[in-house]
Amino acid sequence: MNVKKIVIFVSVFLIIITGVIIALFISFREHTYRILKIYQIEGEANVYRKEIGDISPYNNMVLESGDRVSLEKGTLNIQADEDKYIYLEEGTEIELKASGDSVNSKTSIELLKGAITNDIANQLPEEAAYEVNTPNSTMSVRGTIFRVYIYELDGVKYTRVSVFDGKVTTKLVYKDGTVADNEVAVEKGKEVLIYEDDKTTDYVSAPTDIDYDTLPEDVLRRLKANNDNGRQVSITNPEIDRILEGPYIVRFMYSGKQFGTQTVKKGEKVVRPTLKPSTSGDWDFDFSTPINRDCVIEWK
Repeated sequence: MNVKKIVIFVSVFLIIITGVIIALFISFREHTYRILKIYQIEGEANVYRKEIGDISPYNNMVLESGDRVSLEKGTLNIQADEDKYIYLEEGTEIELKASGDSVNSKTSIELLKGAITNDIANQLPEEAAYEVNTPNSTMSVRGTIFRVYIYELDGVKYTRVSVFDGKVTTKLVYKDGTVADNEVAVEKGKEVLIYEDDKTTDYVSAPTDIDYDTLPEDVLRRLKANNDNGRQVSITNPEIDRILEGPYIVRFMYSGKQFGTQTVKKGEKVVRPTLKPSTSGDWDFDFSTPINRDCVIEWK
C-alpha cells in the first residue's frame, strides 16, 4: 500500500514538474524571441554597423540595435518582430534601436533623412513601445499605419506625419534636445507638419486632411494592398486609382480665383488656354510637361 502511494506521489510530482517546465519554455519563447531583419531588398542600399563598418544588405539579413540602414535606389523593407514593418523610400537613412523581448519590446527609429512608412499590424502590449524620432519631433504609437517624411526648404526643416490608420501621438523636440510637455494627437486620415527655423520649432497648424495627391506612388499602392487585405485605411481603392491613373483636373488660377479647368488623361499634356486673364504676365508652367496628378497652374 505504501509503495502504491509512493508511486502515485512520484507520478503526480513528475506531472507537475513537466507542466512547469513546459510553461516556462513557452513563456521563454514568447517573451524573448524578437525579429529585426531585412524583409525585402532590391536596389542600392547599405547597412553600417559600428564594429564592422559597411555591409551590403540581403534578404533575411538579421539586423542589430544601432545599425544604420540607408536606401539610395529601389526598395528596402524591414521586419521588426512578427507584425511590424518599416518601408524605406529612396534617399532615406535610419538608425535602428531595439531592446526588450516580444512583450516588453521597445523599437525606436531615428529618421536621419528621407521618409518611411510604418505598419504596426497589432496593438502593442502595455509594456511595449514603438517610436519614430526626427530632428524636431518624436512620435509614439500603439498600432497604426503612418508615414514620416523629413525635408528642408529654404533653410527651414520640416517633418510631415501622415496617419492612414490608428492614431499617432506627436511631441516637439527643441534645438537643445528637450521634449515639449504638450502632445498633439494625429488621427486616421489626418496629417501634421512641424517646422524648425533659426528661432522656432512648432506646428505649422493643427492636423489637417491628408494631401494624398502629394504622396509617392509606392505609398499609395501599399495603402491599396492594405485595403485588399481587409485592413481599411483612410483612403479607398477607387480614390487611389483615380490618383494613380487619372483623369486629372488641372486648375488655372488668377489672383486667387479659378480662371478655368481642364481634364487631362494620365501622361498627356494640358493645353495652354486661348484666353488670357491679363494683358501682362504668363502661366507659370511648362506646357510640354506630361500631367500625372491633379495640379494648379497660376498666372504670374
